[in-house]
Amino acid sequence: MAPSLPLSSLLVARFLRSNNYTETLDAFIREAGLPSDAGETTEIELSSEPAGADQWTLEGIIQEKKRFDQSLTFERHDESTSAKDQWTSLAPSQPTVVDTPSSTNLLHVSVQPWQRSDKESTSYVVATGADKRLSLFNLDADRTVAVSMMQLSDSPILSHASVCEGRYQFLTGMSGKLLLVQNDEVIDYRKDHSKYTVQVTAYEDQDGHIWIATAGWDAQVLLYRMKIEPSPVIGEPVGAIKLATNPESILITRNPDTQELTLLVSRRDSTHIYFYNLEVLRGANSTTTNNNTTVQCEEIGKQNLAPHSNAWVAFSPSCLALSPHDPGLLAVALSTMPHMKVIIVRLLFPSQQTSTEEQNESASVSQAAQAMAALALQNREDAAIVIQANTFAPQTPYSTPQVVWRPDGSGVWVNGDDGVIRGVEAKTGKVVTMLKNGHEVGSKVRSIWAGWVWSEEDSRKEEWVVSGGFDKRLIVWR
Repeated sequence: MAPSLPLSSLLVARFLRSNNYTETLDAFIREAGLPSDAGETTEIELSSEPAGADQWTLEGIIQEKKRFDQSLTFERHDESTSAKDQWTSLAPSQPTVVDTPSSTNLLHVSVQPWQRSDKESTSYVVATGADKRLSLFNLDADRTVAVSMMQLSDSPILSHASVCEGRYQFLTGMSGKLLLVQNDEVIDYRKDHSKYTVQVTAYEDQDGHIWIATAGWDAQVLLYRMKIEPSPVIGEPVGAIKLATNPESILITRNPDTQELTLLVSRRDSTHIYFYNLEVLRGANSTTTNNNTTVQCEEIGKQNLAPHSNAWVAFSPSCLALSPHDPGLLAVALSTMPHMKVIIVRLLFPSQQTSTEEQNESASVSQAAQAMAALALQNREDAAIVIQANTFAPQTPYSTPQVVWRPDGSGVWVNGDDGVIRGVEAKTGKVVTMLKNGHEVGSKVRSIWAGWVWSEEDSRKEEWVVSGGFDKRLIVWR
């Protein structure tokens, strides 16, 4: 049999032959131009189809389609959308490959302000690689290299945060160190994590202090509170969070109702987002606190992203991103396989009064009342999920899911292990665009960033997407 015959024709022929539809089989073979022995098992086994293709039958395909349709019922979309909520058409789509100083896997990319020497603060494309190099690229037409530094860290840099309009930078990497950088030099560092420090996030408080949170693969989240004046020093951690598993993502924000500073944490093998109140740490002095007296932060609440699931672990929330226009709306990239799913959820910030009332009620009410209260909480958590959708971005247990908002809030971008960046509409959860022809097909897109950038080439504000991957390419999408 010709090896180029489509598997669909062979399946139909086999179905007709196995059910003794002789006349229909003869007519199908004539009209489809198939050989007389089409549909025999041995012929399918000898075809050019991949290994295991002979196991497929029409019944198997139908059952697979039913399972796929059933999985769609777990997605959540909103079809009733107005024009202002839809994905804006002027989205980045044209890729420009940036020439990097070295050929290495890229681990982190972003556009951040960075003040160098005595110059004014300027935004650069920031990229870190597996060769321990951190490079800054100008936002000009050619994306030229402003500076490339290898002396900052003794290990590859995994995360970066800029504060004070670019005067200071925080870097974390595989050595477990937290670096404080001014200009092009490290002016202070801490090594309180014993393993990879995978993320750092910073928040500038109104009282002149800076909150820094770091997540490490030693199953810890550490909190620092430093004051820039008179001299910037990180100091000892003022708070610590011991987790049962490694943290996946961290985020510092304010409770929209009480304005209390709150830390959001997601961890591996848990479908919850955990809330920690940072206000209790305001009295801690980072210059005098030592590791033996570091405050162990207490969890004030949690929110389940799979409230009605009866599976032990359905997924892990791998990346958290707050909406640029709604402080209570969160986009979450999940560790689901074989494809990434995205949830857009309304945050249910716990209050201290609510937590105390729940503890008092649980100690006095009956078991049936507790079950009813638990069901009510599950329904509330379920109602908070606005969008739950499949992005069809392939990923494995070794993937690093990323989700970033478009600056106008109309949607989110997600990475993938196939070299494609997908745009998901925030209102409907539909994949509306795919950025291709930038990264190599089948390569891992490790990091993405999206936001407004002042284009010196066109002298106007533009929306950019910046991506870096294991194909050693740094791409600017305009």
